[in-house]
Amino acid sequence: MSIIVERFNKIKSNINKDVNIIAISKTFTFEHIKPLLDIGHNHFGENKVQEADMKWSNHKKSNKNLSLHMVGKLQSNKSKKAVELFDYIHSLDNQKLAISLSRFELKLKKNLKYFIQVNVGLESQKSGILPNLLDDFYSFCTKELNLNIVGLMAIPPNDGKEDNYFKYLYEANASLGLKEMSLGMSGDYLKAIKYKSTFVRIGSSIFGKRF
Repeated sequence: MSIIVERFNKIKSNINKDVNIIAISKTFTFEHIKPLLDIGHNHFGENKVQEADMKWSNHKKSNKNLSLHMVGKLQSNKSKKAVELFDYIHSLDNQKLAISLSRFELKLKKNLKYFIQVNVGLESQKSGILPNLLDDFYSFCTKELNLNIVGLMAIPPNDGKEDNYFKYLYEANASLGLKEMSLGMSGDYLKAIKYKSTFVRIGSSIFGKRF
């Protein structure tokens, strides 16, 4: 058994079956991540549209069970290719992007699943809707654009206050009546699951260090 599959199985054994593991495959070659595909894992995450297109386009055509997640910052000028390629967008964070994605959904007759990224730590260097703007943005996306918002996503600051951020996101998610939540990475996924995260984004703990 490959070391990648061993690591994946160990993580899987720590969580319940209702939690989806997104294997963050950014920067890794297809050959490196193939052992997970070979055992039937279908959720993979990328943070750059061009890299994802080169790596996954052919495999998406031949594997209808494959779910590809955009987890990085998405520029509106990449919306068309993102709608063509991805099944989930985890980084919806502004009206311009929302409008562009909606337009290409209509043109391409596709219906993606979206997470609104929330800047829970109010960090200027990070993307995400500010918490005080979340309700209005959610209403705009769902009522004006008819986007399928399935949950909230966040990348909290690494300042030892994870519980505060996780609790906020859990409560905000519940207040909007959303079923899914994208929260938790290699270092904090077990804590995120305690706050009902349904998607965890795990890369290095599965694939090893990036170079």
